[in-house]
Amino acid sequence: MSVAAGSVARYCVKDEGLHMITDIEDYFTKGCGRCERFDTPDCSTKRWAEGLAQLRRVCLASGLTEMVKWGHPCYMAAGRNIVIIGAFRDDFRLSFFNAGLMKDQSGILERQGQGTRFPDMIRFTNNDQVVELEATISAYLAEAVGYAEAGLIEPRDERELELPDELIEVLAADPELSEAWDRLTPGRRRGYAINLSGAKKADTRLSRIAKYREKIMAGKGPLDR
Repeated sequence: MSVAAGSVARYCVKDEGLHMITDIEDYFTKGCGRCERFDTPDCSTKRWAEGLAQLRRVCLASGLTEMVKWGHPCYMAAGRNIVIIGAFRDDFRLSFFNAGLMKDQSGILERQGQGTRFPDMIRFTNNDQVVELEATISAYLAEAVGYAEAGLIEPRDERELELPDELIEVLAADPELSEAWDRLTPGRRRGYAINLSGAKKADTRLSRIAKYREKIMAGKGPLDR
C-alpha cells in the first residue's frame, strides 16, 4: 500500500498561489499551507498546537522517523508509512496506514468517511486527550510498527478497484479529498485509476493527482470539463 521511503517526502502542490509546506517545523508553527488560513491565527494548527505537540512527542518517543508528506507530519518505520497527523477546525487526528491490520483492542479507531473500509484514525477534540490516551496510542503505534517490520499489509478486496499507491496515500492524508473520492461514480474512479496507472514515474502520478484534486472535489471525472 505504501511507496518507497522518501519518494514523496518533498511533494509540494501549487493551488491558487498556495504551497504545501516541505519543512516539518513549519507545520507546527504555521500550518500545512493547503489553504488561505496558512500562517494566520485562524489556522487549525494554532487551535490544536498543544495537542499536536504532544502527539508529535509520542510518535517520536515510539522510535518513528518523522517526515513531511502532503503538507503533514508523517511517521515511518521499516520503510513504510505508519501514521500521519492532521488538524481541522473541529478536531485533530492521528491516522493509520494499513489500518485493516489493527486489532483496535481499546475501540478508539474511527472511520475517516463512509467509504473508508476500516476504522483508521484516532480523533481528538480536546488538547488534553493525547496525554490521557498516551499509553494506548503508544501501544497502537508499536502494533503498527510490528506489522511494518513483518512486511504485512491490510487485506485487499478482490473486487476493489486497483489504485496506485500514491493515490491511496494522498487520500489517506486528505480526508476532504477522500470523501469527495467516495462520492464519485465507479466509472469516474476507474477513469482516474487508469489515467494515473499509465504514468511510469511516481512524481508524474503525484503531479497528476495534484492537478486532478479540483475535479475530484467537484465530482468530475478526469476528462470532464
